[in-house]
Amino acid sequence: MTSLSFRRNWVAAVLVALAPTVALAQAYPAKPIRLIVPFAPGGTTDIVARVVGDRLGRELGQPVIIENRAGGGGTVGADAVAKAASDGYTLGMATVSTMATNPATNPRMPYDSQKDLVPVLNLVNVPNVMTVNPTKVPVTTMKDAIALFKKSPGKFSYASSGSGGISHLDGEAFKVMTGTFIVHIPYRGSGPALNDTIAGQVDAQFDNLPSSLPHIRAGKLRALAVMADKRVESLPDVPTFAEVGLADVNNMAWYGIVGPAGMSRDIVQRVHAASVRTLADPEIRKRLLDGGSYVDGGTPEQFVQKIAREIQLRRDIVRKQKIVLE
Repeated sequence: MTSLSFRRNWVAAVLVALAPTVALAQAYPAKPIRLIVPFAPGGTTDIVARVVGDRLGRELGQPVIIENRAGGGGTVGADAVAKAASDGYTLGMATVSTMATNPATNPRMPYDSQKDLVPVLNLVNVPNVMTVNPTKVPVTTMKDAIALFKKSPGKFSYASSGSGGISHLDGEAFKVMTGTFIVHIPYRGSGPALNDTIAGQVDAQFDNLPSSLPHIRAGKLRALAVMADKRVESLPDVPTFAEVGLADVNNMAWYGIVGPAGMSRDIVQRVHAASVRTLADPEIRKRLLDGGSYVDGGTPEQFVQKIAREIQLRRDIVRKQKIVLE
């Protein structure tokens, strides 16, 4: 066999070997995609996932199936994404808790949010809000709430979506800044936490606006302050934390899409492009805005940078305020 013939045969063999991989990339997606929500149904992560999921599936040409995997303040679901096959058929909803707050507060994380997960797109930014049960905590202002909590330390409680998550960290920061002691009650997501706050089993909650907003509008919860740069359109009469003198608790949440490490750049770009088209839909944008979420978008690289900044921010908060998690 001549040298030229050998090279031709070698190239042909390589192309044959690569054909299934190339075909797979070109065909993606060829079956339904799982989108893991690391919290229970009813919370903001679940709400955002369901608003965008159906349209995202239409953009990709395959159904996007929402799967709730709650536990560990979001670490159970996020770990399931990190350990999934990197073929693009398992994606996850990323939150401040799963990507930044948990890594900043938990030295025994089962995954590395910067190494084991691939950021695709930051979908929305969301104000957080402190609410109280209007019967159990009969106040209308933050000033009165702080005075009531100081009067009876340990009598009142607040719910979070899970230990080590953003709502927990916000609650602990609130306690440090106000000199109050309210008992932390962790849940497996903000949905169950909301239910018990509304029912009066817990007195207060630090939650994302989209999941709390319907209950605030219905009078089942009373909003005392929002964590945002300025007052939000959906609650114009509610002050920001900065306005009530608690600027260091004024941190917004965000929600995005990630995949397992090793997911090809081609698949990342396909999911990213479909997500951008989804967010550009006027109906989707209106549903998100009406629910208290602000559309973000951006590139995968910008999302990587955002996550890195958030991890450092949360570590600084924990160190500065000497927050001790239960």
